[in-house]
Amino acid sequence: MAAVTKDMTIGQAIAMDQNIIPVLLEIGMHCLGCPASQAETLEEAALVHGIDPDELIDRINAVIGE
Repeated sequence: MAAVTKDMTIGQAIAMDQNIIPVLLEIGMHCLGCPASQAETLEEAALVHGIDPDELIDRINAVIGE
Protein backbone atom coordinates (compact mmCIF):
# COMPACT_ATOMS: atom_id res chain seq x y z
CA MET A 1 0.00 0.00 0.00
CA ALA A 2 1.15 3.55 -0.70
CA ALA A 3 2.52 5.62 2.14
CA VAL A 4 0.82 8.67 3.59
CA THR A 5 2.75 11.95 3.27
CA LYS A 6 2.46 15.11 5.33
CA ASP A 7 1.23 17.14 2.36
CA MET A 8 -1.86 14.92 2.01
CA THR A 9 -5.12 16.20 3.40
CA ILE A 10 -6.73 14.44 6.32
CA GLY A 11 -9.53 13.40 3.98
CA GLN A 12 -7.12 11.86 1.48
CA ALA A 13 -5.32 9.92 4.20
CA ILE A 14 -8.54 8.57 5.69
CA ALA A 15 -9.75 7.59 2.22
CA MET A 16 -6.57 5.50 1.83
CA ASP A 17 -7.09 3.61 5.07
CA GLN A 18 -9.73 4.24 7.73
CA ASN A 19 -7.61 2.33 10.26
CA ILE A 20 -5.63 5.55 10.81
CA ILE A 21 -8.61 7.25 12.47
CA PRO A 22 -7.67 6.05 16.00
CA VAL A 23 -4.17 7.55 15.56
CA LEU A 24 -5.69 10.90 14.66
CA LEU A 25 -8.14 10.74 17.56
CA GLU A 26 -5.33 9.90 20.01
CA ILE A 27 -3.54 13.16 19.24
CA GLY A 28 -6.70 15.24 19.64
CA MET A 29 -8.07 15.43 16.10
CA HIS A 30 -11.69 14.95 17.11
CA CYS A 31 -13.29 16.85 14.23
CA LEU A 32 -12.37 14.45 11.44
CA GLY A 33 -15.71 14.90 9.72
CA CYS A 34 -15.62 18.71 9.77
CA PRO A 35 -15.42 20.29 6.32
CA ALA A 36 -12.28 22.24 7.27
CA SER A 37 -10.44 19.09 8.32
CA GLN A 38 -11.00 17.56 4.91
CA ALA A 39 -8.93 20.34 3.31
CA GLU A 40 -6.28 20.56 6.05
CA THR A 41 -2.99 18.76 5.44
CA LEU A 42 -1.67 16.27 7.95
CA GLU A 43 1.29 18.59 8.53
CA GLU A 44 -0.99 21.56 9.29
CA ALA A 45 -3.13 19.45 11.61
CA ALA A 46 -0.09 18.08 13.45
CA LEU A 47 1.31 21.56 14.01
CA VAL A 48 -2.04 22.87 15.29
CA HIS A 49 -2.13 19.99 17.79
CA GLY A 50 1.50 20.41 18.90
CA ILE A 51 2.69 17.18 17.29
CA ASP A 52 5.81 16.78 15.16
CA PRO A 53 4.48 16.20 11.61
CA ASP A 54 7.13 13.57 10.83
CA GLU A 55 6.26 11.65 14.00
CA LEU A 56 2.58 11.68 13.04
CA ILE A 57 3.34 10.44 9.53
CA ASP A 58 5.53 7.65 10.94
CA ARG A 59 2.71 6.56 13.28
CA ILE A 60 0.14 6.62 10.49
CA ASN A 61 2.33 4.67 8.09
CA ALA A 62 3.06 2.09 10.79
CA VAL A 63 -0.69 1.46 11.10
CA ILE A 64 -1.11 1.25 7.33
CA GLY A 65 1.77 -1.21 7.15
CA GLU A 66 0.20 -3.61 9.66
